[in-house]
Amino acid sequence: MNQDKSVKAYEKACRVIPGGVDSPVRAFQSVGGTPLFIKKGEGAYLIDVDDNRYVDYVQSWGPLIFGHADDTIEKAVIKAVKKGLSFGAPTKAETKLAGLICSLFPEIDKVRFVSSGTEAVMSAIRLARGFTCKDDIVKFEGCYHGHSDSLLVQAGSGATTFGNPSSPGVPADLTKHTLLAKYNDIKSVKECFKHSKNIACVIIEPLAGNMGFVPADPKFLEDLKALCEKHGALLIFDEVMSGFRASLKGAQGIYGTVPDLVTFGKVIGGGMPVGAFAGRAEIMDSLSPQGPVYQAGTLSGNPVAMAAGLASLEQLIENEAVVYASLEAKAKRLVEGLKSAASDAGIALQVDAIGSMFGFFFNDKPVRNFADALSSDTKRFAAFHQGMLKEGFYFACSQFETGFISTAISDAMIDDTIEAAQKVFKEMA
Repeated sequence: MNQDKSVKAYEKACRVIPGGVDSPVRAFQSVGGTPLFIKKGEGAYLIDVDDNRYVDYVQSWGPLIFGHADDTIEKAVIKAVKKGLSFGAPTKAETKLAGLICSLFPEIDKVRFVSSGTEAVMSAIRLARGFTCKDDIVKFEGCYHGHSDSLLVQAGSGATTFGNPSSPGVPADLTKHTLLAKYNDIKSVKECFKHSKNIACVIIEPLAGNMGFVPADPKFLEDLKALCEKHGALLIFDEVMSGFRASLKGAQGIYGTVPDLVTFGKVIGGGMPVGAFAGRAEIMDSLSPQGPVYQAGTLSGNPVAMAAGLASLEQLIENEAVVYASLEAKAKRLVEGLKSAASDAGIALQVDAIGSMFGFFFNDKPVRNFADALSSDTKRFAAFHQGMLKEGFYFACSQFETGFISTAISDAMIDDTIEAAQKVFKEMA
């Protein structure tokens, strides 16, 4: 497969863009080779600048439930664009999309739109701190909530510890307010509350998508909610990936545990840059201009993103039963087929799928937390990734990222993927 034009495009990009990419995950550093430069998306396919076609299991990292260039979303965007790209003033579309989200979640009274998932999480944490009048936060090893300073932390020597900066440019004075706990381990969270009486919130991906795909145990989330209530801390669900992806009501619709605040992104923009955070009125009303907690954004709720989000969510609501049942069936068909193909080649593979999200680890043991994920064979993943690209299948370029199914991906495409995987696994073995 010729990728000469992608190689040249990458070399040119490296001269004017740090690392040649605008987000590190795109750099292919963990899998080797050169990032593919994309020219076009069509339904289930990505088409690169060398005109190679790939069945896309990344789907812009989640938002494209209906695949690339969905006709309904495309028409809504074009209609909105013709009226203007942005006004820096309120539009009815913001109210309509916020109302749609509130109607799906009885526990959500109000929504504030922003322009990214990172911004949504950063703002939700500030709101939690302002509402509770506390400073510390608890996050989990392996959960990624964007690149804001308070959340770029790494574990110290203990199982539970105050966070240390994991990136230059992040002051230790900021991360000292971030405590780390172990995913799916309620004892580690209790230790955090022993360390600090000043915890404003606990934030978690209920379906972790940034250490690979690792679902939370239902009992763990129940205990987490009870622990937060006991100590007067808010529970924040980061559903930037899982919101409207795992189910129409995200992870909440699967587990039943209700957080105090929830962050959304990706899917509610239908592919446009967007994010949101939402919760009960008593909390959300602490935001300016109604309350004292300041948060603002010039392009927040811009009409083009709102139009795309409305077109996406309205399709999902109208076809909920069919869409989600079909997506989950396809996701499970894929991972079960991959596991069987790996087993035939003598390769251990752990798999999971919920809704339209899926993941797999080259590991001989189940993965329940970040330490388990780190014990996976990343060299085998890199070999698999490279092999599948050559066969025309585009998976996330990291062992520690989630995959996504779109409605544009057919059963026949999945069968072709499994057949290609059988070939790649045999070559790896």
